[in-house]
Amino acid sequence: MVQPGHIRGPWTLGLPRFNKPLAAQVPLFSAHVQVSLRSSVLDPAGEATRAAAARLGIDGIKSLRIGKSIHLELEAPDRATAQAQLELLSDRLLANPVIEDWSLDLAETLGGQQA
Repeated sequence: MVQPGHIRGPWTLGLPRFNKPLAAQVPLFSAHVQVSLRSSVLDPAGEATRAAAARLGIDGIKSLRIGKSIHLELEAPDRATAQAQLELLSDRLLANPVIEDWSLDLAETLGGQQA
């Protein structure tokens, strides 16, 4: 029971929630950002993993470097805007520009399917 003077929510005024018009479709972009240490930077985690692989009997690994792989989906009005936003995100947040490089793969998705 609703107490007198209690507001139940904005959807109780006017039309029910399910009668609201649909918002305009905004394109959805799928992005993959690959972050890796610059070749001039030592990778102690990669070296430790290479040494552990050798202890497991896996010989022949001459170099092993560890990085990050980030997958995300972004709504943006167009591809250029999505590209600019993802480049800013990669430069300022996902990678440390002093010691890491990054690459970006961007695709527009249509209803959950890549275009």
